[in-house]
Amino acid sequence: MSGARSGLVVAGLLVAGLAHAAAPVPDVRIDDVGRFYRVYDKSHGHPSAGQLQAGYFDAGSEALRSFVDARIGNATKLADAIAKRPPVYEQARSCLAALSDTKAQLPGVYMRMAALYPASTFPPVTFVIGRDSTGGTTTPDGIVIGLEKMCQATVMGADAGDRFAHIIAHELAHVQQPASQADAPPGATLLFQALVEGGAELVAELTSGDVSYGQMKTWTRGKECAIEHDFQKDALGTDTSRWLYNGFGTPEKPGDLAYWVGYRIARAYYLRATDRKAAIATLINVDNASAPTILKDGGWQPQTGC
Repeated sequence: MSGARSGLVVAGLLVAGLAHAAAPVPDVRIDDVGRFYRVYDKSHGHPSAGQLQAGYFDAGSEALRSFVDARIGNATKLADAIAKRPPVYEQARSCLAALSDTKAQLPGVYMRMAALYPASTFPPVTFVIGRDSTGGTTTPDGIVIGLEKMCQATVMGADAGDRFAHIIAHELAHVQQPASQADAPPGATLLFQALVEGGAELVAELTSGDVSYGQMKTWTRGKECAIEHDFQKDALGTDTSRWLYNGFGTPEKPGDLAYWVGYRIARAYYLRATDRKAAIATLINVDNASAPTILKDGGWQPQTGC
């Protein structure tokens, strides 16, 4: 577990009394990946939309069907993605071996989640193959991880088993968040949406040992002040296009920076709280109205000197 503890910035803050927390048994499902590769191999790496529909989608799990509706679209779009990026789908199979390490980490992740937020629920985690667009998401059928996307996402961390554990922990936080179960409401601010993602990053760190967007620690180095001041200017507006869901980006121009700023705001709030379990509950239940209070009570301010 090369990175599972090295990224833990909030040292010593895992909840006291952890041994008394309930320890749900993780339910990790990979049958859909097997179905995909049976279709893929039979077609020599060039599956048609019809083959994918019959052998993968129609035969797949409810989680896969939810993922198709939310992220893939249809079999034609998946066939086109495979044809455009063959190495992505060849490589993804190699990451299956890392799942044994991930499965070994998850009981601890779940136990810490139960301690942090006793009202937590723990749905199944289903690995699927998508169209190289989504690493992790939540659906009515649980957490769904896009194996092909996370396998190649080495910028998020070198060890695949750790990467999977961190993204599952991040998505597990989203499962608990009411704001993640619905579209953003009218007037949703950047601050609110950054706290949804940043709160999930904090929970991932506290339960799995590191955030899911591990690249941000190096990609933002030396740019912290400018990024935070830019965020502060936009925080109470509703335009998130510069900050959220715009891809990984590059070291020179990182994407999804609201994950990083939101994490820093959430962490400041958590560290200042006298009741940290209550602080986690507040962060999990963040909404558009409570986001400014979390910002104020946490005392976060942009760095100075830029």
